[in-house]
Amino acid sequence: MTRPATTENGPPEGLALDWRIPPTPPGAVRRFFGPGRGRAENVVELAGQLTGTALLAAYLGHTGGWSGRSPLELAVLAVMVVDLVGGVLTNATNPAKRWYHRPGAGTRRRLLFVGSHLAYLVAVPLVLDAGGWVWFAGNAALLLGSAILLEALPVHLKRPAAMGLYLGAVLVNLTWLPLPAALLWFPVLFYLKLLVCFLVPEAPLVRATTTR
Repeated sequence: MTRPATTENGPPEGLALDWRIPPTPPGAVRRFFGPGRGRAENVVELAGQLTGTALLAAYLGHTGGWSGRSPLELAVLAVMVVDLVGGVLTNATNPAKRWYHRPGAGTRRRLLFVGSHLAYLVAVPLVLDAGGWVWFAGNAALLLGSAILLEALPVHLKRPAAMGLYLGAVLVNLTWLPLPAALLWFPVLFYLKLLVCFLVPEAPLVRATTTR
C-alpha cells in the first residue's frame, strides 16, 4: 500500500498543521463556534445543517413523531434536531478543534460541556415521554463514564476508544434501551456529537500555502 509523501517529521506534502488561534472576536457566539471560521466552513456547515434538519424533519413526519405533541414537546424536539445536527458539524471543524483543545481549555471545561447535555437525556422521558427513567440512568452512565474515560486516556488512544465507545452506546440504545421509532436517530447523533466530534483532539490540517 502506498503512503502519501511527507515532509520530514511533518504532515503529508502540501499540508500543514495550523494550531494558531486568531484573535478572539467579542461575543460568546463566535467563541462558542471557534475563532477563525472561514467562509467555506460556514457554507459546508450550513449545507449540512439544512440537509440534515430537512431529512430528520421528514423522517419525524413519516414516523408520526410530530403528531399529537404539545407546543413544548414540539419546541424541545426541534431544538434537539437543530442542535445535534449542527453540533456534529461544528465540532468537526478545525476552528472548534483548536478552540476546545487549546492550552487552558482543559478536562474540566470539556466535561462541563458534555455534562450540560444531560438536559437532553432528562427531556426525553420528562418532556417527550419516551425511554423512561431506566433509559435516562443508563444513558447518563454511558455518557459520563465514556467522557471521563476519554479524557483520561493518552492522546493516541482517544480516537479508537471514542469510536468503540460510540458504537457501544449506539448499540445499547438499539437493543437493550430502545427508543420509539421516531427517536431512533437521537442516540446516533447525540453520542457522535459528544464522544467522537467534541472530545477527540484532531490535528487541524490546512493547505500549506494558506499558512504563514
